[in-house]
Amino acid sequence: MLLALLTLLLSACGTLPPTAPQPASTAQPARDDGELAAIAKASTPPGGLSGFRLLPLGPYALDARLQLIRRAQHSLDLQYYVIADDATGRLLLRSLRDAAARGVRVRLLVDDLYTAHTDAMLRALADQPNVEVRLFNPFCCLRGSTLGRFAGSLGDLHRVNHRMHNKLLIADGLFAVAGGRNIGDEYFMLDMSSNFVDMDSLVAGALIAQLQHIFDQYWNSEVVYPVQAIVAAAVPAAQAMAEFERLSPVEHAPPELPPVDALGYGPVGEDLDAGRVGLIWASARAFTDPPNKRDKMSPEEAREMSVSKEVRMQIWAAEHELVITSPYLIPGPLGIGAFEQLLRRQVHTVVLTNSLAATDEPLVHTGYARYRPQLLAYGVELYELSPERTRRSMRLGVFGSSFGRLHAKTAVVDRRTVFIGSMNLDPRSDTQNTELGIFVDSPALAKELLRIVNISKLQSAYRVRMDAYGQLQWLTMDGDTETVLTEEPETSPWLRLHNLLVSPFVPEQLL
Repeated sequence: MLLALLTLLLSACGTLPPTAPQPASTAQPARDDGELAAIAKASTPPGGLSGFRLLPLGPYALDARLQLIRRAQHSLDLQYYVIADDATGRLLLRSLRDAAARGVRVRLLVDDLYTAHTDAMLRALADQPNVEVRLFNPFCCLRGSTLGRFAGSLGDLHRVNHRMHNKLLIADGLFAVAGGRNIGDEYFMLDMSSNFVDMDSLVAGALIAQLQHIFDQYWNSEVVYPVQAIVAAAVPAAQAMAEFERLSPVEHAPPELPPVDALGYGPVGEDLDAGRVGLIWASARAFTDPPNKRDKMSPEEAREMSVSKEVRMQIWAAEHELVITSPYLIPGPLGIGAFEQLLRRQVHTVVLTNSLAATDEPLVHTGYARYRPQLLAYGVELYELSPERTRRSMRLGVFGSSFGRLHAKTAVVDRRTVFIGSMNLDPRSDTQNTELGIFVDSPALAKELLRIVNISKLQSAYRVRMDAYGQLQWLTMDGDTETVLTEEPETSPWLRLHNLLVSPFVPEQLL
């Protein structure tokens, strides 16, 4: 029976349909007319620098995106790993539809891994005037579920395992939002069960042209297909607008924004209304992987050309202090060697990652847990996010009955160089996913990011250490009271047993 099932699945394996070469499409240069142009001019000092405002609070990060979309008058370019079929995803897609109706050119690039429930909505959106939707590295067939897609691609797993993990929105070639957040309720404090602690930045100035070039590089790549070539239309083109309305119902308005965030900033929309945005200005560079990363490459070759290598080289070059946040932390032998070198150079190293209770990927946690004793032995100051403590803190959002999970991918080197991006410190970022990251040379921005990390590690996390017998301990401080735990906190015995049993059988390169 198993052989018959395998034969059936293999017979269902298909190939992508042939498509005519797509005409090259490039970002529109910034223009002098329009609301965002006037705001950018009033906000930008001379000198060719780039401006940044951190967005640690989920509702503020959503509002920043929606404000830019609603005020854009010429162009909107977006690329995301996930746009969920939930209230947030539908709100963003509706906002893009409304922008296109105003005459704004909309280009939307979505990774195809999680589009099983949004295929029809993306196709209906693409049938609107002024809108183009493309899919990164799409699956050929059996598109009704993620499992079905992989079953239909058994002969093509090397290709479909290559995903676009980038997150980027650019409005009128003048402002952008980049960082770690996908588009879904749980990234903006709107999910009832769990929400992510994450980090984005509003960006302006000189870096925008580089981000536009990066977007064009992906948009025009041979691994990107128009959604019309992959997803059949559910209705005739004349009915596409009504179909999109049906598929993207408005459930509720975005929540009311708190007056200030953890850094003391108000919502970006208030600054835009005032005609001038307060930003930190500095020199900056953006890094990305080539869209065809892993195409006919070995993992070693992909790692050598990966943006992860560039990022790691810069953060491992720390001379005095290195502070890292990474939700999925699997350093591997090379990473562990780098942590050992940091110890030898007496670099104070701090790492914040997810606890087993906080992670949404328990199997990935097994890969991290293998390296935890070595990290501690090499002097790493190690913190793991606590869902319960994050809920009680409320400094980085009101979680209500939901619990918090870390999703921010950041680093601060020597209190002056800041990294914000989509890259995790794990094998997938090295060899499988494409990533996007930004380095900023700014002590002022570093100070703000360290403030956010300190809120998490001191108020929302456990500090991990080893006792005199080499056993792990998890410490918390509530006022003057120290609590010491001797097993993975906030987890069930079944979850701990499950991870203990499966850990030896999970290849690290698959995590």
